[in-house]
Amino acid sequence: MLVNDMYKKILENLGTAVVLLDNQLFIQYMNPAAEMLLAASARQLSRRDIAEWFGTDADQVEGLRHSLRSGHPFTRREAKLRNQSEQMLTVDYTVNPLPMQQENWLLLEIEARDRLIRIEREEELLTRHASAQMLVRGLAHEIKNPLGGLRGAAQLLERELDDISLHDYTQVIIEEADRLRNLVDRMLGPRKLPDINDVNIHAILERVCSLVAAESGGSVELIRDYDPSIPEFRGDAEQLIQAVLNIMRNSMQALQASHTQNPSIKLHTRTMRQITLGTEKHRLVCCVRIEDNGPGIPEELLSQIFYPMVSGRADGTGLGLSIAQSILNQHCGLIECDTRPGRTLFELFIPLELNHESVR
Repeated sequence: MLVNDMYKKILENLGTAVVLLDNQLFIQYMNPAAEMLLAASARQLSRRDIAEWFGTDADQVEGLRHSLRSGHPFTRREAKLRNQSEQMLTVDYTVNPLPMQQENWLLLEIEARDRLIRIEREEELLTRHASAQMLVRGLAHEIKNPLGGLRGAAQLLERELDDISLHDYTQVIIEEADRLRNLVDRMLGPRKLPDINDVNIHAILERVCSLVAAESGGSVELIRDYDPSIPEFRGDAEQLIQAVLNIMRNSMQALQASHTQNPSIKLHTRTMRQITLGTEKHRLVCCVRIEDNGPGIPEELLSQIFYPMVSGRADGTGLGLSIAQSILNQHCGLIECDTRPGRTLFELFIPLELNHESVR
């Protein structure tokens, strides 16, 4: 009895989902990890047909039936599985036949791949962004020093010129030097330390909505889907307003340039639990989804949109998304993008449990 209790405790504390199926492919046991993965209890699924909850195509169920008949184990990588919350999952699973009462049962070990895929993607995104920022900082140093000398020389030259009409030329040099210096400063993103206070994410979104509505003249419909239970968190409200505004302004301009029918931007807020951003796991995260029905981002630009000076518009500076990503990074957060024709989605992830020292 003690041994059985120990085995049960081990199964219930595994991070891998374990499901035991009888010879009719009905569930006889699920550990808590499996219930969490499938978003349903063993009681809810125990008498349901396997095809209703396992896999997204008939081949996956047929693979289980073949394993029952043949007694051969098998493993499948990156299979698609839809849980009871209608969430599409990417999983690896291993099937092992078990002789039980002169019949084969099946032991399934299911491991979610979404989190690992997400961690790898986010690490790559953060690494690329950090590399771009280092490159920009190096270029900024090399550009700003000679610009300062150029501006100073133009000012000295202006004082030596007796002909006042020639001052127009020196002013052009000074103004262009200032313009380039400001451009470099914008490429570097926010340079001051965050002003940390309690922040309400919906107050930030409403402030940005008022700005976008004024800029668009009401031509773009703004749709809200807020979760009012999201608590306040520690952050810099002005910087977060800038980050959200940069994204929504891009969406608005894309909608206007493409003459999209019934243009709209939807704002959606929810909390998410146990989310890994980069290499750090957070217990509670605020997710802000900004979705428009515009033409989408060209595929060749998608992997580069958070780089400085990358823009899909001829008149764009390519700095808005880079600055937004830098601001979210300062709040230990991250921005991700998914796009297709007719839909572009930006997701902003902001940890809700940060102290003053955590915000960098």
